[in-house]
Amino acid sequence: MYVIDREKLIGIRRELHMNPELGGSEYKTMDIICSYLDSWGIEYKKGVAETGVVAIVRGKSRRENPLCIGIRADIDALPIKEETDVEFKSRNEGRMHACGHDAHTAVALGTAKIIKSMEDVLRGDVKFFFQPAEETKGGAERMIKEGCLRNPEVEYVLGLHVDPGLEAGKIGVKYGKMMASSDELSIVVRGKSTHGAKPDNGIDPIVIASNIVVALQSVVSRNISPLNSAVLTMGSIHGGTGGNIIPDEVIITGILRTLDDETRSFMQERIAGIVESVSRALGGEGALHIRESYGALINTDEVVTKVRETAERMLGKDNVLIREFPDMGTEDFSYFSRNAKACFFNLGCGNKENGMVYPLHSSRFMLDESCLETGVRLQVENILTMLG
Repeated sequence: MYVIDREKLIGIRRELHMNPELGGSEYKTMDIICSYLDSWGIEYKKGVAETGVVAIVRGKSRRENPLCIGIRADIDALPIKEETDVEFKSRNEGRMHACGHDAHTAVALGTAKIIKSMEDVLRGDVKFFFQPAEETKGGAERMIKEGCLRNPEVEYVLGLHVDPGLEAGKIGVKYGKMMASSDELSIVVRGKSTHGAKPDNGIDPIVIASNIVVALQSVVSRNISPLNSAVLTMGSIHGGTGGNIIPDEVIITGILRTLDDETRSFMQERIAGIVESVSRALGGEGALHIRESYGALINTDEVVTKVRETAERMLGKDNVLIREFPDMGTEDFSYFSRNAKACFFNLGCGNKENGMVYPLHSSRFMLDESCLETGVRLQVENILTMLG
């Protein structure tokens, strides 16, 4: 039987919380992680995706064709000024662990320590991915391209995310589609500039852009099944320099969120068609530019069942929420879920009695640290269950 050093776990999380770093710049965070791995005698490689770490514990009671399990934790912070009054608040002005990545990293380290202590009886291998740049550049994709899932080949990957909407001691799981893909949209509408008093001498891109925005509202409501989900939001529109001048150009920007590749491709094509046809019909030109970001996060049902059953044994069925609907937010764990059997789940960290109810990305976000021990126990038991 293993013992979790709760105070040590909290200390690790607070050390990370005091030293937040933005995606791609997590050099001190990387060194902190490596210092703990060194102290526990855990094998690792640093500098993966520049500021990431891949650690491994190799089981010594390996069965024939042993499995390899991956545990992922994101390590970057956000460009937010912390407005809490805790003694371990951020020491880096304008940066904060407001999304719980300090907790994710502490849980993964705590899990690694215990798994290392059990290596003599471990029937397979366990990799730990301390991943940079989840909030910005998609560090998961880069780590995978650099081979983190190979040698040995990872069959299952588990990840978690703290959730202040769930009380500490509870978890949430979701079968199948869990989180959306994300595309950044930029629409350029070109017309012909003229004086506002002589509109017949020009082509008004503001009128064209207005018609495009209205037409785009029909895509989700009329082209997507009501049993499916998609979000199309146009968040900015810019054009013109004065009230009496029709400009040459208008730029519209927005986002597209979908839950599968088929819907994603259809929406992209439909939006492009509307932009081009409406612009042409009104005498101008329009072009859609898409910057694809993270893909949809889709859990593997068999792995979700293993995690759910483990949590029900540990926490009781009443403390395991099976989520009915997906979240239209994004998460670059999706890259792992596309390359291995995966389960991403929510770890409750809220505490209404203590006022820990602020949402993720809030400058006042704080979590109930009892969730750290829950997270470690869950991940340890998940690993042992899957390795058999």
